[in-house]
Amino acid sequence: MDPVRERRARIARWVLLGQRGGYALYAIAVAAFVAGFVVGFTDGFVTLIVTSLLVGSAVLAPAIVFGYAVKAAERDDRERGL
Repeated sequence: MDPVRERRARIARWVLLGQRGGYALYAIAVAAFVAGFVVGFTDGFVTLIVTSLLVGSAVLAPAIVFGYAVKAAERDDRERGL
C-alpha cells in the first residue's frame, strides 16, 4: 500500500476516535447539566460540566478539521484517478 494512503488511513482512525470521544464528553456534560438542574448544582457537577466541555472541545475541534482534510485528500485522489 502507498505510504501516504496508509498514513491517511491511520489519521482517519484517530479522527474517528477523537470525534467519538469529543461527542461522548459533550453528552456527559449535557447529562451532568440536566442532573445538576434537577438535584441542584454542586461544585462536583459544575466541575464535571466545565471539564467535559473543555476537554471535549479540545479533542473534537482538531478531529473535525483533520476529518475534513482526510475527506478532501481522498476526494482529490479520486478526481485524479489515483
